[in-house]
Amino acid sequence: MRPTATVLVYSDDAGTREQVRLAAGRRPAADVPEVEYLECATLPAVLEALEAGGIDVCVLDGETAPAGGMGVCRQIKDEIYACPPVLLLMGRPQDAWLATWSRAEAAVTLPVDPVALADALAGLLRQKRAISA
Repeated sequence: MRPTATVLVYSDDAGTREQVRLAAGRRPAADVPEVEYLECATLPAVLEALEAGGIDVCVLDGETAPAGGMGVCRQIKDEIYACPPVLLLMGRPQDAWLATWSRAEAAVTLPVDPVALADALAGLLRQKRAISA
């Protein structure tokens, strides 16, 4: 039996969190483990979950208010030891430079494209597995 991976999904919009879960599904690719989702709607919930450990990948909504995913990404990269890889959801492709500034490992645009999201998430899960091995 394969172990599961835990993916933290941060957005103040329950619909966006649902889009992520539905787009990636239980297994975003055949060669990665099944995914369990931990949904967070606030920055304190994200920080608490990361401090507790066990998160394999973070998916952060750049459009969340008041603490947007790009700023949260930069903050956790500075503050969380061995911070998991981050997939950033951006409102516009023109914001790619902000994703780079935030130090996210991957970025996709909203609304969620299921193929792009699943590919990006699977890539980060593979990266996490390679680092952990």
